[in-house]
Amino acid sequence: MTKLRGFEIVSKYQDKNITLPRRQTIASAGYDLEAAVDIEIPSIWRLNFVRIFRLLRNGHQLYEPDYALADSILKPLLIPTGIKAYMPEDEVLILANRSSNTFKRSLSLPNGIGVIDADYYNNKTNEGEIFIQVLNYGVRPIKVKKGQRIGQGIFIKYYKTDDDLPVERQRQSGFGSTNLKED
Repeated sequence: MTKLRGFEIVSKYQDKNITLPRRQTIASAGYDLEAAVDIEIPSIWRLNFVRIFRLLRNGHQLYEPDYALADSILKPLLIPTGIKAYMPEDEVLILANRSSNTFKRSLSLPNGIGVIDADYYNNKTNEGEIFIQVLNYGVRPIKVKKGQRIGQGIFIKYYKTDDDLPVERQRQSGFGSTNLKED
């Protein structure tokens, strides 16, 4: 039987009791993704974000050190899942937030959704491990425990235009891996 799509555990988590994603009901579209480790997600409000916000709000001129500080503060944290996904070339795994993350925990996916392309699987940099990007916009730090469901993945077929001319390039790594200057 040929394998079309599914999940595997990345090698560094082989003996770490990682659970492969599962749908939680018969009609669920998404496969629940779990945290591979315990991790604390700090609140953006406790990361000196308020200082930058106050400067902006009061019309103060910002200087390069202020911008650098803001850039370092407002970065999402990556929660490792310890899993990777394989799929046909014309499919994509869409990573979505769980509704309970925003409603109950003040965790959001800053990019809205994540896109895992078929060629991300087994890439040289991180073997294709899937990470969930989150920001904690609440005032308290959030503790995520290993095995806690943190996101969901939905396999979707996509279509190409009649005049599709993709760039002849191989994936180099994980995030922003097309190696273009704007990445």
